[in-house]
Amino acid sequence: MRHAISVLLQNEVGALTRIAGMFSSRGYNIESLNVAPTYDPRVSRVTLVVMGSDAAIAQLNAQLAKLVDVVNIHDMTLGEYFERELAIVKIKLSADGLPRVMSLAKQFGAEILDEAPLSCTVQLTGRVKDIDAFVAEAAEIGELSAVARSGTVAVSKGEVTLTSFERQHLLVG
Repeated sequence: MRHAISVLLQNEVGALTRIAGMFSSRGYNIESLNVAPTYDPRVSRVTLVVMGSDAAIAQLNAQLAKLVDVVNIHDMTLGEYFERELAIVKIKLSADGLPRVMSLAKQFGAEILDEAPLSCTVQLTGRVKDIDAFVAEAAEIGELSAVARSGTVAVSKGEVTLTSFERQHLLVG
Protein backbone atom coordinates (compact mmCIF):
# COMPACT_ATOMS: atom_id res chain seq x y z
CA MET A 1 0.00 0.00 0.00
CA ARG A 2 1.09 3.58 -0.67
CA HIS A 3 1.74 5.64 2.48
CA ALA A 4 2.13 9.43 2.66
CA ILE A 5 4.02 10.20 5.87
CA SER A 6 4.44 13.68 7.28
CA VAL A 7 7.26 14.43 9.72
CA LEU A 8 8.24 17.50 11.68
CA LEU A 9 12.01 17.52 11.79
CA GLN A 10 14.45 19.74 13.65
CA ASN A 11 16.65 21.76 11.32
CA GLU A 12 19.93 20.07 12.14
CA VAL A 13 22.80 19.06 9.88
CA GLY A 14 22.33 15.44 8.78
CA ALA A 15 18.73 15.09 10.01
CA LEU A 16 17.31 14.38 6.56
CA THR A 17 20.17 12.00 5.81
CA ARG A 18 19.31 9.99 8.92
CA ILE A 19 15.67 9.67 7.83
CA ALA A 20 16.57 8.62 4.28
CA GLY A 21 19.22 6.24 5.58
CA MET A 22 16.76 4.55 7.91
CA PHE A 23 14.40 3.76 5.04
CA SER A 24 17.24 2.69 2.76
CA SER A 25 18.86 0.41 5.32
CA ARG A 26 15.56 -1.42 5.70
CA GLY A 27 15.15 -1.88 1.95
CA TYR A 28 12.45 0.74 1.30
CA ASN A 29 12.60 3.18 -1.59
CA ILE A 30 11.28 6.67 -0.90
CA GLU A 31 9.10 7.37 -3.93
CA SER A 32 8.57 11.05 -3.20
CA LEU A 33 10.33 13.39 -0.78
CA ASN A 34 9.45 17.00 -0.08
CA VAL A 35 11.11 19.18 2.56
CA ALA A 36 10.08 22.73 3.35
CA PRO A 37 10.31 25.17 6.25
CA THR A 38 7.43 25.64 8.67
CA TYR A 39 6.44 28.85 10.43
CA ASP A 40 9.03 27.90 13.07
CA PRO A 41 12.57 28.26 11.65
CA ARG A 42 13.80 25.49 13.97
CA VAL A 43 11.55 22.90 12.32
CA SER A 44 10.96 21.65 8.75
CA ARG A 45 8.09 19.57 7.44
CA VAL A 46 9.10 16.47 5.53
CA THR A 47 6.50 14.64 3.46
CA LEU A 48 7.54 11.31 2.02
CA VAL A 49 5.76 8.61 0.09
CA VAL A 50 6.74 4.97 0.49
CA MET A 51 5.20 1.66 -0.56
CA GLY A 52 4.79 -1.22 1.88
CA SER A 53 2.34 -3.21 3.93
CA ASP A 54 0.49 -1.37 6.68
CA ALA A 55 2.30 -3.43 9.34
CA ALA A 56 5.75 -2.84 7.85
CA ILE A 57 5.18 0.90 7.50
CA ALA A 58 3.82 1.09 11.06
CA GLN A 59 7.09 -0.47 12.25
CA LEU A 60 9.12 1.95 10.12
CA ASN A 61 7.13 4.87 11.53
CA ALA A 62 7.82 3.68 15.10
CA GLN A 63 11.54 3.51 14.32
CA LEU A 64 11.40 6.87 12.57
CA ALA A 65 9.80 8.45 15.64
CA LYS A 66 12.81 7.34 17.71
CA LEU A 67 15.28 9.37 15.64
CA VAL A 68 16.60 12.24 17.72
CA ASP A 69 15.75 14.96 15.19
CA VAL A 70 12.14 13.82 14.63
CA VAL A 71 9.72 16.03 16.52
CA ASN A 72 6.46 14.45 15.36
CA ILE A 73 5.20 12.02 12.75
CA HIS A 74 1.85 11.22 11.17
CA ASP A 75 1.00 8.62 8.54
CA MET A 76 -1.55 10.59 6.54
CA THR A 77 -3.00 7.45 4.99
CA LEU A 78 -4.41 6.42 8.38
CA GLY A 79 -7.10 9.09 8.05
CA GLU A 80 -8.52 11.60 5.63
CA TYR A 81 -6.06 14.07 4.17
CA PHE A 82 -5.34 16.47 1.34
CA GLU A 83 -2.46 15.60 -0.95
CA ARG A 84 -1.17 17.77 -3.77
CA GLU A 85 1.80 18.08 -6.09
CA LEU A 86 3.15 20.78 -8.38
CA ALA A 87 4.47 19.98 -11.85
CA ILE A 88 6.10 22.11 -14.49
CA VAL A 89 6.07 20.44 -17.90
CA LYS A 90 7.91 21.62 -21.02
CA ILE A 91 6.61 20.18 -24.28
CA LYS A 92 8.18 20.31 -27.76
CA LEU A 93 5.34 20.80 -30.20
CA SER A 94 4.57 20.17 -33.83
CA ALA A 95 2.96 22.95 -35.87
CA ASP A 96 -0.57 22.11 -34.65
CA GLY A 97 0.38 21.32 -31.04
CA LEU A 98 -0.08 24.63 -29.25
CA PRO A 99 -3.90 24.77 -29.48
CA ARG A 100 -4.07 21.17 -28.23
CA VAL A 101 -1.83 21.97 -25.23
CA MET A 102 -3.89 25.06 -24.45
CA SER A 103 -7.04 22.93 -24.50
CA LEU A 104 -5.41 20.32 -22.26
CA ALA A 105 -4.24 23.02 -19.84
CA LYS A 106 -7.75 24.43 -19.64
CA GLN A 107 -9.20 20.94 -19.04
CA PHE A 108 -6.82 20.37 -16.09
CA GLY A 109 -6.86 23.92 -14.73
CA ALA A 110 -3.17 24.35 -15.59
CA GLU A 111 -1.39 27.61 -16.29
CA ILE A 112 0.60 28.26 -19.45
CA LEU A 113 3.91 29.78 -18.32
CA ASP A 114 5.56 30.10 -21.71
CA GLU A 115 4.17 29.57 -25.15
CA ALA A 116 5.85 29.55 -28.50
CA PRO A 117 4.76 27.92 -31.73
CA LEU A 118 7.01 24.89 -31.17
CA SER A 119 7.44 24.84 -27.39
CA CYS A 120 5.22 25.30 -24.38
CA THR A 121 5.75 25.25 -20.61
CA VAL A 122 2.80 24.46 -18.37
CA GLN A 123 2.36 24.57 -14.59
CA LEU A 124 -0.15 22.33 -12.85
CA THR A 125 -1.04 21.79 -9.21
CA GLY A 126 -3.29 18.93 -8.23
CA ARG A 127 -3.71 15.39 -7.00
CA VAL A 128 -0.92 13.00 -7.95
CA LYS A 129 -3.21 10.98 -10.23
CA ASP A 130 -4.26 14.18 -12.04
CA ILE A 131 -0.62 15.17 -12.56
CA ASP A 132 0.10 11.67 -13.91
CA ALA A 133 -2.86 11.93 -16.30
CA PHE A 134 -1.82 15.39 -17.50
CA VAL A 135 1.75 14.26 -18.18
CA ALA A 136 0.52 11.18 -20.07
CA GLU A 137 -1.82 13.26 -22.25
CA ALA A 138 0.82 15.94 -22.84
CA ALA A 139 3.20 13.22 -24.06
CA GLU A 140 0.63 12.30 -26.72
CA ILE A 141 0.58 15.89 -27.97
CA GLY A 142 4.32 16.47 -28.15
CA GLU A 143 7.71 15.39 -26.89
CA LEU A 144 8.22 16.01 -23.18
CA SER A 145 11.52 17.87 -22.93
CA ALA A 146 11.29 18.50 -19.17
CA VAL A 147 9.06 17.33 -16.33
CA ALA A 148 9.78 18.82 -12.90
CA ARG A 149 7.58 17.59 -10.04
CA SER A 150 7.62 18.86 -6.48
CA GLY A 151 6.73 15.60 -4.82
CA THR A 152 3.79 15.11 -2.52
CA VAL A 153 2.75 17.62 0.13
CA ALA A 154 -0.06 16.63 2.48
CA VAL A 155 -2.07 17.78 5.49
CA SER A 156 -4.77 16.00 7.45
CA LYS A 157 -8.39 16.97 7.11
CA GLY A 158 -10.12 18.38 10.16
CA GLU A 159 -8.43 19.24 13.43
CA VAL A 160 -5.54 16.74 13.32
CA THR A 161 -2.23 18.59 12.98
CA LEU A 162 1.47 18.03 13.47
CA THR A 163 1.94 21.46 15.04
CA SER A 164 1.28 20.36 18.60
CA PHE A 165 5.05 19.77 18.85
CA GLU A 166 5.64 22.96 20.88
CA ARG A 167 3.68 21.49 23.80
CA GLN A 168 5.30 18.06 23.51
CA HIS A 169 8.96 18.98 22.94
CA LEU A 170 11.25 21.64 24.25
CA LEU A 171 13.19 22.86 21.26
CA VAL A 172 16.35 24.78 21.91
CA GLY A 173 16.06 28.14 20.20
